[in-house]
Amino acid sequence: MSKITKIEVQKRNKNRVNVFIDEEFAFACDGELVYKCNLNVKEEIELSKIESIVKEDNFIKCKNSALRVIEKAHKTEKEIIDKLILKGFDKNSIEKTIKFLKEYNFINDNKFVEIFVKDKIKNQGRKKIKYSLLKKGVSEDLIEDKINNIDSNVEETSAYSLCLKKYNNLIKREEDKYKLYQKLYRFLASKGYSYSCISDTVKKVMNTDDFME
Repeated sequence: MSKITKIEVQKRNKNRVNVFIDEEFAFACDGELVYKCNLNVKEEIELSKIESIVKEDNFIKCKNSALRVIEKAHKTEKEIIDKLILKGFDKNSIEKTIKFLKEYNFINDNKFVEIFVKDKIKNQGRKKIKYSLLKKGVSEDLIEDKINNIDSNVEETSAYSLCLKKYNNLIKREEDKYKLYQKLYRFLASKGYSYSCISDTVKKVMNTDDFME
């Protein structure tokens, strides 16, 4: 049976160690696994134990990578999974990591959507918010549930505020009222507001009912 002949702390990363078996480098792992798995020099070690340690080390690296991503910004479950896949982590490590993150509430799509909608409704309509969340991998049912709770008055107020600001900017160089109307209409459409909201808002800002879409 193979025997551990040396365990040394890595020079560039003091949290990791190199393990040598029969005088040859065998594997590297997180330092905590030395104690968790009771690794000792001169101790005999089976292949199955080595494989188990490497597997656990992959999970630790995957988990730490996910935590670093979350530290920078809130992410959905799908976004975390995609980033971990790109980093080359195996399926088992990713699944364990997601389970860990959910257990400790590091990722919560329900909470993420609530915060996202509350923030984006200040300058976007429901359509754009929904599209953005779908791209982030959030389930359509969850999105619909949160979007349906949006106060119409809040959405209308944000649309009016954006439209008025755009109008004050365009009116300086656009004399044709019909063209001005179209530009305002397209602007709000690009922000994801509904047909009825856009129509009412633009007419209100321009103080007219004369235009047809």
